[in-house]
Amino acid sequence: MKKKHYIVLVLLLLIALPSDAQCAMCRAVLESEADVSQAKGINNGIVYLMAIPYILVGITIFYIYKLLNKKEAMKKS
Repeated sequence: MKKKHYIVLVLLLLIALPSDAQCAMCRAVLESEADVSQAKGINNGIVYLMAIPYILVGITIFYIYKLLNKKEAMKKS
């Protein structure tokens, strides 16, 4: 059963959905210019900056989980 949960979790993490993270004002200013590549670059930068806190929280939770499991295993043996 746990194996199915891990497989579903991995599949959900691999699915990438397009997202636009710009505010309306930034989008209007950047899209009014002829060069749209700058708007795409700003949008990608916002998405990357937004992802870093989630990654750090995930790493912290994983570390705590491993630490607690290690203590539990030591108590059992």
